[in-house]
Formats: sequence, structure tokens, C-alpha cells
Amino acid sequence: MSCVVCAGNVENTVRGLKGVTQASVNFAAETLTVEFDPKVISIHDIHQAVRDAGYDLILPEEGNNAETDDKRHYTSLKKSLLVAWIAAVPVMVLSMTSFADTAAGKWTLALITTVALAFSGRDFYVKAWKMARNRTAGMDTLVALSTSTAWLFSLVLTIFPEFSRLHSIDNFVYFDSAAMIVAFVLTGKVLEEKARSSTTSAIRNLIGLQPQSATVIEDDGTERLADISEIKTGERVLIRPGNRIPVDGIVRKGSSYVDESMLTGEPLHAAKTENDKVFAGTINKNGALTVEVTADVKETLLARIVEAVRDAQGSKAPVQRLADVISKYFAFFIIAVAVLTFAGWLIAGGEGSLTHAIVCAVSVLVIACPCALGLATPTAITVGIGKAAEHHILIKDAAAFEKLFKTSAVVLDKTGTVTEGKPIVVSNRISPDITDADLSVFMAAEMKSEHPLASVIVETLRNRDVTPVEIKNFSAITGKGVSADYKGAHYWVGGDLLLKEIGAVNTLPKENGGTTIYMGRGKDVLALFILADMVKESSPMAIDSLKRLGMKVYMLTGDNAEPAKRVAKEVKVTDYRANMLPDDKDRFIMDLQAEGAIVAMAGDGINDSQALARADVSIAMGSGTDIAIETAMITLTTSDLRQLPKAIRLSRKTFYIIRENLFWAFIYNIIGVPIAAGVLFPVFGVTLDPMWASAAMAISSITVVLNSLRLKLLKL
Repeated sequence: MSCVVCAGNVENTVRGLKGVTQASVNFAAETLTVEFDPKVISIHDIHQAVRDAGYDLILPEEGNNAETDDKRHYTSLKKSLLVAWIAAVPVMVLSMTSFADTAAGKWTLALITTVALAFSGRDFYVKAWKMARNRTAGMDTLVALSTSTAWLFSLVLTIFPEFSRLHSIDNFVYFDSAAMIVAFVLTGKVLEEKARSSTTSAIRNLIGLQPQSATVIEDDGTERLADISEIKTGERVLIRPGNRIPVDGIVRKGSSYVDESMLTGEPLHAAKTENDKVFAGTINKNGALTVEVTADVKETLLARIVEAVRDAQGSKAPVQRLADVISKYFAFFIIAVAVLTFAGWLIAGGEGSLTHAIVCAVSVLVIACPCALGLATPTAITVGIGKAAEHHILIKDAAAFEKLFKTSAVVLDKTGTVTEGKPIVVSNRISPDITDADLSVFMAAEMKSEHPLASVIVETLRNRDVTPVEIKNFSAITGKGVSADYKGAHYWVGGDLLLKEIGAVNTLPKENGGTTIYMGRGKDVLALFILADMVKESSPMAIDSLKRLGMKVYMLTGDNAEPAKRVAKEVKVTDYRANMLPDDKDRFIMDLQAEGAIVAMAGDGINDSQALARADVSIAMGSGTDIAIETAMITLTTSDLRQLPKAIRLSRKTFYIIRENLFWAFIYNIIGVPIAAGVLFPVFGVTLDPMWASAAMAISSITVVLNSLRLKLLKL
């Protein structure tokens, strides 16, 4: 499909089939969703109906071919674009020389242009024909009509040079117009296809997080490998260390640490014991787990994230919808004006009426070329993207420019977005009763621990020149800490739960706002370390800039309340939420949108991808996961949050220029079409020669491009 007119054709075709209750085409996502009665009509019948309408489908069972087809189409489009520009540039240059006035020059221009239109422009003519069969018209119709009219009129003058002399027509050809139209429009097409490709890739990567098979434990204890689509709720699966968890479920046997950063965004691994929940796509770090399946493969948390990403990213961009609708009616309007112009001057009669009618009708079609309309948005976006890249802001979806300037609320993920995303020891308290031997025991115990914070403690002790000793009876207490014996004394390292279990009482001063790790001997606490994820130096300044831009700033995190409160206070964010899973973040954004807010979301993890997809504008930090980056419309490559207010300022200016471009694109037609139709002739005896009509078309395009280039001068 090339525009919303195509989407409408497919939608209407399928809706009209007997047995189909609902059909919806998502043009941006290139998908057709159908509700139908399989007893009345089959999916293959629907497929054939779409083919008969001039389009095609990739059926669900052929889904693996989609990526190959997309790559093939994109490669073909780029080849067409290359050939178009290779032909258009020399045609334009030669048209400005005296060589174009000679017979040899005209035939040279005709040959080059014909090859360009046949090779690079063939899709426009094919799609225009499909639309004509469905009694519709769109951008392809305008391109096909304008280029074929310019080419055919020029070819007639080239083959029959005496025609111009007999009918007093300037022997001027318009091959350059035909060639440049195709080159410019194809440039926009390539930009559009590139954006669509990144959306498809993000969804594929999300789906790839879920293993396609799992080890099912039968009632008799035997194991079998099964496809996840065959696994039913209530069955039990075995998750070995290092494997991704393939299903949502509840742990029925075993204990381990699970990397849930794809869901929570937090660097700390979650301890899992019996009756704890686990989720598909997370990673079992150590210890085997027996998990009872609680959700169908299509209903897992990961599957819901994938579906949310697909739905939200596939939504139609407002400006594109508007441009497509305008183009649809504009095409019919211009065709009607050209026909009426031709008929009107024929009816008016008089000397040379046929010539006058042809010239005026051709001028209308040439001046109404949609080139400027096609360039209005992509040129501004292209320059804006280049400007953004200079400031380490990568724009990956044009929709960012369409709503970012209207943004009223900015939602920030905490870990890795506002903070560094790496826990460090921010403070410690050491009892005067501690000895070097005690510290050596603690270091030896932490070196054996598999807890993710253990390495931070080890590094801290190593920096104090502590060396480990040989310990005995080492034990890892899942979710609580570790213990060991040394020279008859019992040592332990852990958090609040272990402290309470042992019955030890902490007498050392303790700070809030981080994770506390206690170190003790017997029931005595000898040391404690406070670990926290530090706020980025740039975050307070960035948030202050956002507020000055009129933004309402929120912070969401899967972390606990205390660290969230500490970070929010430091960056002066008064509205924050803690302990939030992907669904919670998604609902929070939906609630803001329901209140009328235009929401921008910034995050860096897979856990943010659902919220990123739901937000009106999505921003990923460059240090984040590939999924978050590919899901987002914008990536801040330096992970410096100060780039976000810059992106908002740039988007506001970009969209303002897009509106200016659309104005200039239409003003030429609004003024030029009536003049081309000959409204000034009865009073002033003035008509618009096709040559000048072509020049007006070129000027409108140049105006749009030059106006877009003003973005390069913008100070961010």
C-alpha cells in the first residue's frame, strides 16, 4: 500500500465479503485485522479478494516471509531511487542548455526520461491504475498523471516538431519536470520505508525474547521437550540455570536468582523461591526451578508487551493522515479542473481554441504537480533529523515531530534514565570492634556469593586492601544473604530479612535512600554498607529545563519506595511512582492520556517498551536495551537527559516549518491553477505557458526545501 487510499480500498473490499463481520487496515503497521465466520468464508478466500483488488497479503502461516519481502521491496525502492536521480540530474542540466532546443537534444532528453519513468516510475503507474479500477485517486494518481502528461506532451512535440509551428506553440519540452517529480517522490518513499522497517524489527526482537520450546515434567517425573504453543496452564516446566524462562508461572520447587531487568529495569536480580511468580523472557541465573504454568503463550506478560508495542507503534500519524486525505481530494479536484479547462476553452471557440485548450489543461496538470506537497513534510523532517544528530539525538520515527511539540507531560523511567543504572556504595559504617580478619572473612563470603550486589561489596573491600581468607561451612540463603564459619565464629552478610532472622540488633548509624547490606559476627553487626543508584549529573538540569518548557514531569520506577523517594527529591520531581511493572506504567500513561495530556515517555529497558509504545512520543536512552531503542521514536545516544528538552524545542520548530511548507506547497496551486486555467486571459489576454507552469512547480519545491534548511540555523 502506498497511501491511505490503498488502505481504504483493502478495508472496503474485505468488509464487503459475505461472512466478514469486521475488517480494519492499519496502514502504518501494514496489517489487516479481520473478524470472520470460518463456516462462511476462509482466510484464503479473503486473500484472493484482496489480490483481485490489486493488492496482496502475507498470511499468518507465511509470516516468516514478511521480513524477506520487506527487505526485497526496500532494496528495489532504493534501486529505483538511484536510477531516478542518475537520470533526473543530467536531464535537468541539459534542459538548461541550448542543446535542449535541438532535435538531437530533445531525443536525448526523451530517451533518458523514458527509461527513468519506465524503471523508477513504473510503480506509480501500476498503483494509479489499481486506484482507477477502484474509482479512487491518491498521490500515485497525481504523480502518474503529471509525469505522463509532461512526458507525452513533450514527446508529441519531439516527434512532430511541425505541430508547434502549425499551432503557434513554443517548442519547449518538459522532460525535466517528469524526471524530477519521480526522483523527489521516491526520496520520500525511501524515508517512509526505512521508518517502517525499524518498527517491524523492534517487534521481532521482542518476540525473540521468548524461547520457542520448554522442558515439560510429566506426572511420572519424566521430561519431554515441547513447543511452547503446546504447553497448557497447570503443566510444570523445568528451568535450568542460564536459560530464559519460556512461560509465566509460579515456582513450585527450587530457588534461584532471576534477572528481571527486562521487566523492572532494575540491575538487581530477584530472588525466587517456592510460590514466587516468574515471567516469560526473564533469565534464570542460578539454581534449577520447577515452574507451574499460569498463562497461555499468547497471554504471557511478554506477549502482552509485544501486542501493546504492535498496536501503539502501528497507530497512524496525524499529519500523515491529514496529508493523505488532502491528497486524495486534491487529485480529484485537479483532474476535474484540467478537464473543465480543456472543455471550457473548446466550447468558447475562437481562433486556435484547440491549442489554447491543450496548453491550459496541460499547464493545470503541470502546475498542480504534488512534488511540493510530497516534499513539505519529509524535507523538514530530514533536515530536523540531521540537526538532531548533531546534538546526539537520533530521530527514528517521523511521528515524533508530529506530537512532541504538543507534549504537555513527560514521563521518565528512573533507573538508567534519571540515574546511572549502576549501584555503588554511597556510604558505610564500620564498628570499632571490627578486625582486619573480620573484613577478610566478609570478603571471602561475598566472593562466593552469587547475589548481584556481592561484586560491588567485593570491589569496595578490595579498594581497602582487604584480602580474603579460607572460610568453612559457606551457605547461600536465597533472598536473604550468605553465612560462613571462621576459627569457630559464625559470620553472615545480608539485608534486613537476615538481620531479623538472626536476631541481631544494629547499633550503627544508618542512612535511608538506598539498599543496606549488614555484616555481622554472631549477633553483633560489625559493618554496614549503603548501596544506591546515583542520579546522573545532567538529570536535575534537564528536568528543570523541561519544567521551563511547560512540561509536567513524572518519574516511574520498578524500584522500591525509599530509593524512588531519594531520587525524586534530588531531581525535584514531586510526582513519582514506585514498584511499577510494565502494565502499571502502561496504565499510568493511558490515564494521563485520558485526562487530555500529550505524553512523552523516556526509558532505557525492555520493561519500558510497553509504556514507550503507548506514549504519544517515545524516547530511549542510548545506554538502554536494543528493544527500548528500537521501540522508541527518539534515542538520546549520550544518555544525557539534557538532550530531551533540546529535542522538544527542535520538534516545535520543525512542525512550525512543516506547516509553512504545506502552506507554500498549496499557495502555488491556489494561485497558479486558476492562472494556468486561463482566468486572466479574457481580461488581460494572459495565459500561463506550460514552461512557466513547470517553473512555478519547481519554485514551489525549491521554496519548500530552502524553508526546511532554515532548521540548520536553529540554536538549541
